[in-house]
Amino acid sequence: MTPATASQTAGPYWHMIDFPEWADLLRPGSGNEAVAGERITLVGRITDGDGAAVSDALVEIWQAGPDGNYEGAFHGFGRCATNAEGAFRFTTLKPGPVPGRGNAMQAPHIQIAIFARGLMQHVVTRAYFEGEALNATDPVLNLLEDPARRATLVAKSQDDGTWRLDIRLQGNGETVFLEI
Repeated sequence: MTPATASQTAGPYWHMIDFPEWADLLRPGSGNEAVAGERITLVGRITDGDGAAVSDALVEIWQAGPDGNYEGAFHGFGRCATNAEGAFRFTTLKPGPVPGRGNAMQAPHIQIAIFARGLMQHVVTRAYFEGEALNATDPVLNLLEDPARRATLVAKSQDDGTWRLDIRLQGNGETVFLEI
C-alpha cells in the first residue's frame, strides 16, 4: 500500500523570501531612480471569502515602464507581504500602454500575483487605472461583459497619486483572476 502524502498549500513562509524594500520600486539603488514618469502608490487589502483579512499573503507585481516597455530602463518587479489587516503597498511609476494581440493596445495595468495559505497555486489578476481611455478597448477588460466583474480589476484614484485595488479571493464580489 502506498503511504498517504500531505497536501501542501502555498505559504505561510514568506519571511524567508520577503524583502520589504522590494515594495518600493523607486528606492535608491533600484535602478529605477533615474526613470522619468508619474510616481504612484498602489495600495489594497486582500480578503478571503468571509471578508476576513488575509494577513500572511505574499503579493508580487510586474509591470511595463512608463514608456510601455517591459525591457527598457524600468525594472518593473516588486514584492511585499500583507500586514495584519491584509494590506499591501507598492511605490512605483505608472505604466504606459502595451501592445496586445492583433496590434490592439492594452490599457496601462499592473499584473498582480498572490501567494497565500489555502491556495494550491498562486492567483493572478490585474490592476487597471480608473479613467484611462484605453480601458474601453482593452482586450482583457472587454472579455468581461458584467460591469461589476470588470470593476474588480479597476483601481480607484484616492489622492496624491495613490491608487486602491482591494482583492477578494472568493465569494461575493470575488476579484477576477486570470489563467496564464
